Amino acid sequence: MIPVKISEEAIKEVKNIMDNKNIPEGYGLRIGVRGGGGCSAAGMNYMLGFDKPKDSDKTYEIEGIPVYINKSHVMYIIGMEVKFYEGNDAKGFIFVNPETEKRID
Repeated sequence: MIPVKISEEAIKEVKNIMDNKNIPEGYGLRIGVRGGGGCSAAGMNYMLGFDKPKDSDKTYEIEGIPVYINKSHVMYIIGMEVKFYEGNDAKGFIFVNPETEKRID
C-alpha cells in the first residue's frame, strides 16, 4: 500500500523537474514531515524535495517516480494527496487531506 497519493498534475511536474533541473542520478522524491511533536499531526509541516534513499526510508514507486518516506513519517503521511497548484496568485506543490479537502501548504 502506498501511503500517499500524487495527482496527475503533480506527477507531470515532478517528472519535468527530474528531467530538466539536473536532479542527480539515483535521487527520488522525498516526502516527509517537520515539526509538530507529541502524538498529534497538528503543527506538522509537510515537506517535498529530491534526495537519495536512506536506510530509515520506506521506498515506493509511483508512476515511475521513486518515492522515499522516512519510516517514522509514514503515519503522518497516510491518506494525504500531493497536488500541483498553478494559478494567478501562486504556483507549487500542496498537500491536501482528501477527507477534509483541507490544503496544507
